[in-house]
Amino acid sequence: MSEHAAPAVKPADDPAFQLPASLRGLQMPLLGGGLIALLVGMGMAFAVSDADMPRFGMSAYLTAFLYVLTIVLGCLFFVLIQHLVRAGWSVVVRRVAECMMIMIVPMAFLFLPILFAVFSEGTLFVWTDPEFASKLHLDEKMWETKKLFLNAPFFVLRALVYFGIWGALAVYYWRGSVNQDETGERAATDRMQYWSGPAVMAFSLSLSFAAFDWGMSLAPMWFSTMFGVYIFAGGILAAHCVITLLTYLLQRAGALKEEVTPEHYHDLGKYIFGFIVFWTYISFSQYMLIWYGNIPEETEWFYSRQDGGFGYLSIGLIFFHWLIPFFGTMSRHVRRRPGVMAFWAAYILVVHFIDIYWIVMPEARVVETHTVPSFGGPLGILASLLCVVGMSTLVIGLVLRVAGGNRVVPVRDPRLRESIIFENI
Repeated sequence: MSEHAAPAVKPADDPAFQLPASLRGLQMPLLGGGLIALLVGMGMAFAVSDADMPRFGMSAYLTAFLYVLTIVLGCLFFVLIQHLVRAGWSVVVRRVAECMMIMIVPMAFLFLPILFAVFSEGTLFVWTDPEFASKLHLDEKMWETKKLFLNAPFFVLRALVYFGIWGALAVYYWRGSVNQDETGERAATDRMQYWSGPAVMAFSLSLSFAAFDWGMSLAPMWFSTMFGVYIFAGGILAAHCVITLLTYLLQRAGALKEEVTPEHYHDLGKYIFGFIVFWTYISFSQYMLIWYGNIPEETEWFYSRQDGGFGYLSIGLIFFHWLIPFFGTMSRHVRRRPGVMAFWAAYILVVHFIDIYWIVMPEARVVETHTVPSFGGPLGILASLLCVVGMSTLVIGLVLRVAGGNRVVPVRDPRLRESIIFENI
């Protein structure tokens, strides 16, 4: 049975559905502070770049970008799935995900430095260096075949397609939801549900190929058909954590006090626990298949992440990304405590950054001489942290700005009452 009394649905203009003034006041400090931190971090990262780690600067930026992007795309997927399955329980927390998913628009602008790096030889992707194949003594015919896909113009075209798909989906579902706040039109829900199936398919394909382009092609001779799913698993897990954490902060500030209950945190906790298991399953499967095949072209990627300090990160991910949160979020009693779930959500968001860092940063080294990957010393670690904190803070500032001009709940969604009175069985 429920541990709370089901409240009546409040009027659409009730203060409980507005962004609290305390959070409104954080918009400009977060925007300004985030931009400064990002710029300082980038400057420090480029200062760390040297003969052994020539791509450290742009790699630190890409790490921060992929960290935020995976969360934004995870929130977009969350919204699509809720419409696809006609979910009622999630309506009161769905607007938080919608505010995050619409950040795909500023993320497109934040992608521009990466786009420019493709036209700067060896700045980020080693395949942009025209002498890369000769330095590694690669078969010329094989490399010419790879260059049909790995070339700057085609890379740019694919990026435009990815952001076109994500942007179109995010804007369509955002407008449909916020317009319904004013019109109360039931047909808007039906339309969004109707297009959710094709949207999920377009999302899945575009995310997989974007992962290949922006993550896997950092090591152009390595390949894994599971890499796209691996990126998705981390992103959707982090998205549920962001939804949980932001919802908790909204409640602490005074919004949604009665609408979001332990029942909703319980469901979010179940998804967090489930995606911890899913991430672990995909991670282990990818590693096990490559280890069992023992093909040099495949094993080299993992070998470089067992060398130097990254070997400790590899072991750390087993404990900190799987075992600790797995047991930490397993209990029903934990999932029904908002403050405890907010803690675990924040914790997982930290280890998600470590996961993305582990994917990207080893490729900043000199590949052709098999240089041991490095963190770049204390300055390099600080630079990487400033980049991700700066970009995350900048995006959260934009989220608050968007939320401040809209309600924090889809107030005229036909399933709102079902969500408010929702109970776990």
